[in-house]
Amino acid sequence: MEKFQTLRTTGVPLPLENIDTDQIIPARFLKATTREGFGDNLFCDWRYHADGSPKADFVLNDPRYTGSVLVAGKNFGCGSSREHAAWALYDAGFRTVISSYFADIFRGNALNTGLLPLQVSDEMLARLLAAIEENPQLELVVDLPSQTLAVPAWGETLSFAIDGYKKECLINGYDDIDFLVNQKSAIEAFEKQRAWTW
Repeated sequence: MEKFQTLRTTGVPLPLENIDTDQIIPARFLKATTREGFGDNLFCDWRYHADGSPKADFVLNDPRYTGSVLVAGKNFGCGSSREHAAWALYDAGFRTVISSYFADIFRGNALNTGLLPLQVSDEMLARLLAAIEENPQLELVVDLPSQTLAVPAWGETLSFAIDGYKKECLINGYDDIDFLVNQKSAIEAFEKQRAWTW
């Protein structure tokens, strides 16, 4: 995974609630077993006509919105447990999804993929969606080490919560195996001082 420190970018607004994993990446695209290539089919049924041509009124086809933060409605990532939904978002270039609520399994899959699910209040979500739709160039600053989301144009910074272990993994670009490998010296030191009983 890429290391995640501070992200300065614009946002892509998707003000729909209860976006499920089948809408994020339809089941017919789940045949691949690697993470690459899913981004092309992100939100496929909303994004393209049956003939494959883009739907002009869908936000990902709107050239005004090019940021790497998706700002989506409440209850994002509900539905099935497919990790491919997080893969598709990451492969499409998103590094953060902001919502006021995430399905638990999606949250875990996102963090394991290198995608930050950033939860805000319903009120803040509504403000962000309205502001981005009004000004597609509105800058957002996601600072993972300090666990803050800033909107410089507003002069506001708010804190967000994240599991400490997953925060360390994102900052260092580790998956679970990478994390363990990087603990090798500590593990070896523990094993040397441990009293064995047979």
